[in-house]
Amino acid sequence: MKLILLGAPGAGKGTQATKIAERYGIVHISTGDIFRANIKNGTEIGLLAKSYTDSGKLVPDEVTVAIVKDRLTWDDCKNGYLLDGFPRNLYQAEALDTFANIDGVVNINIDPNLLMDRLCGRRVCRECGESYHVSTLNGVTTCARCGGELYQRKDDNPETVGERLAVYNEQTAPLIDYYGKKGLILNFTGSEAPADVLFGEIVKVLDKLQ
Repeated sequence: MKLILLGAPGAGKGTQATKIAERYGIVHISTGDIFRANIKNGTEIGLLAKSYTDSGKLVPDEVTVAIVKDRLTWDDCKNGYLLDGFPRNLYQAEALDTFANIDGVVNINIDPNLLMDRLCGRRVCRECGESYHVSTLNGVTTCARCGGELYQRKDDNPETVGERLAVYNEQTAPLIDYYGKKGLILNFTGSEAPADVLFGEIVKVLDKLQ
């Protein structure tokens, strides 16, 4: 099964992506993780990506498309994959059409008023990338999974978050219509309900695609 996961920043895509990948035995491909790994390792692409992400901007389409196209040739993608963070715009979606056949697009809709709080309160582990929210940490500053330090990403401040949401609405939201016309869009409503509740709704639909 080859899937795309859509949703505004803060919609809870990361949590659902992990659950979906585990249930269906497919690889979770996050362009954000790919870029952060390159940034951490100080690669040429990583330094380039950092210059954009630090200011809340997106990495150029050509670079992103090339990285994803290469990633989909890896052996672990043979049984399927879940694309998270790609495509981000119509250019990337049209490029993806030239080298992949997508089975479904999971789109998580959420009240915009919830997004700012979710993102500005997010804390991420420097070591494994696990994400938390300050409301659940009770002052804890280390990761429950690996013990790594938790920190607030530079692009999780109010000003940058506002810019990211504006970019999403302008560039990525049109993909809902793009994939809707192809009959691939699968809409779900995210809220403050437990992530497992949303996951249960997603599973009901994805099970029918297998």
